Amino acid sequence: MTVNFYKYHGTGNDFIIIDNRTLGLPTDNMNVYARLCDRHFGIGADGLMFLQNHSEYDFEMVYLNADGRPSSMCGNGGRCMVAFANMMGLIKDRTTFLAVDGEHEASIRDGNYVVLKMNDVSHIKTSDHYYFLDTGSPHHVEFHNRLSDFDIYSKGKTIRNASEYQPDGTNVNFVEDLGEQIFVRTYERGVENETFACGTGVVAAAISTALKRNNPHSPIDVKVMGGLLKVRFKMNGNQSAHDVWLEGPAEYVFKGLVKI
Repeated sequence: MTVNFYKYHGTGNDFIIIDNRTLGLPTDNMNVYARLCDRHFGIGADGLMFLQNHSEYDFEMVYLNADGRPSSMCGNGGRCMVAFANMMGLIKDRTTFLAVDGEHEASIRDGNYVVLKMNDVSHIKTSDHYYFLDTGSPHHVEFHNRLSDFDIYSKGKTIRNASEYQPDGTNVNFVEDLGEQIFVRTYERGVENETFACGTGVVAAAISTALKRNNPHSPIDVKVMGGLLKVRFKMNGNQSAHDVWLEGPAEYVFKGLVKI
């Protein structure tokens, strides 16, 4: 079967999107979708998403990691899906859709700037060396200096596979506080490498920064390898956050045909 696919990226975090509203493609064909995400043998992407019909929402987003497995929430993927739904004429400037972690609101302006509401964050774990919180996906957050020289792959892989995070593992974020903004680099499980950006990771890093600074004010501007994002939120003491929003560009790259 030959189908249309669309390539999007959110600050370098790139995705294959398939409009599955009428195709009826199964979403559990792991080996096929992993090959599509392969940068040598397929299209190449950090993940693959299906736009699906839903009776109670504008649409449903089904997200698979680059390994072809179903994953937890992807913030940049969600923003790209909103931009795609807008391009397809399914939504206008506002939407409510369903993802794996529940309902999300979003708005879009100028064709590619998407503001996405994330789930509330609770049960933030703090220690002397790191923070751990779930922003739709689990994230370990550490602060370091000179991230440009830091071995993200080796350190991230070790933490991702640490015994305390098994059996599912965790995403790992390294943060450098630059004052007016923070710089975040992320090792993503499922991709098993550093990605140019991670939406849920950026949210985790921003909230962790507020805790580390002992300053609950937002927004926090975030520099990632692929560009700039912004996170807004309200803290509930040191244990949780609500009214969490992730915003930034979600850009269409190209479309093509692929045989599945």
